[in-house]
Amino acid sequence: MKKVYNKFILILILAVLISCAEKEKGKETVVASHVKNDIMGTWQLVYGEIKTADSLEIKNLSNTEFIKILNKDHFAFFNQVKGSTEGFYGGGGTYTLEGNAYVEQLDYIGVNELRGHKFPFIIEIKGDTLIQSGIEDVPEAGIKRHIVEKYIRIK
Repeated sequence: MKKVYNKFILILILAVLISCAEKEKGKETVVASHVKNDIMGTWQLVYGEIKTADSLEIKNLSNTEFIKILNKDHFAFFNQVKGSTEGFYGGGGTYTLEGNAYVEQLDYIGVNELRGHKFPFIIEIKGDTLIQSGIEDVPEAGIKRHIVEKYIRIK
């Protein structure tokens, strides 16, 4: 009788542990989709800096509008000089998001050297602000720079 009782207790403990593990897995999925939901939307660039080997450039956004749109797995961006048809460009592709590691694969762009390239970034969302930073390294295009971009959500 003691052996049956011990087996019953062991099975009960294993069932509880498995149950807890399943709840934790579900919790991670909820957190991951929550972050993904936070990033989805339309964002306007309000600050941009580019650091190269020996210089720092702060983007002048006073006469341009830069918009980024993110859905569940694709992104697109557009730049337009205010009040002009000059200087328009855009691009897009797919992205992955794991925690705060955000990687864009640029599939649609007018520069061949950039097409298909993956750009890894770290993102942070604070309220209605998205902060994206990382190194853009594309030797074929002569690009190696660290960028920091801050966007606000367009409601």
